[in-house]
Amino acid sequence: MTSIIRHITVDCAEPYEPYELAEFWSNVLGQPIDPTDEPGDDEVALAVPAGQPTLLFVRVPEKKSVKNRLHLDLEPDQSRDREVERLSALGATVVDDRRKPNGRGWVVMADPAGNEFCVEISAAERASGE
Repeated sequence: MTSIIRHITVDCAEPYEPYELAEFWSNVLGQPIDPTDEPGDDEVALAVPAGQPTLLFVRVPEKKSVKNRLHLDLEPDQSRDREVERLSALGATVVDDRRKPNGRGWVVMADPAGNEFCVEISAAERASGE
């Protein structure tokens, strides 16, 4: 017997609402919020194609206190640098810039609630460098 990943859960503490954080990630990933979820809910999920894990945002009482032990690595469909600009405009912040002079590397960002994630180079950028 084996298991599958059903949800990747993101904790949300005051002042961040699960629905608001889901809206941010909905814009990042181009996936809609589950139509059964609404503002004020304690759990809000993104709607993804069947068989894929979804991001689930859950209200918790405690605030984030240390670096994430697990994070998402994003591969954009445009250049990494353009994606960093787009995500910054959505409300993400740069935490650590690991870009290298040769075009490789990544950028560590945080969502509005402070959850870290990385933006890597796109598949096209990776292919052009090989």
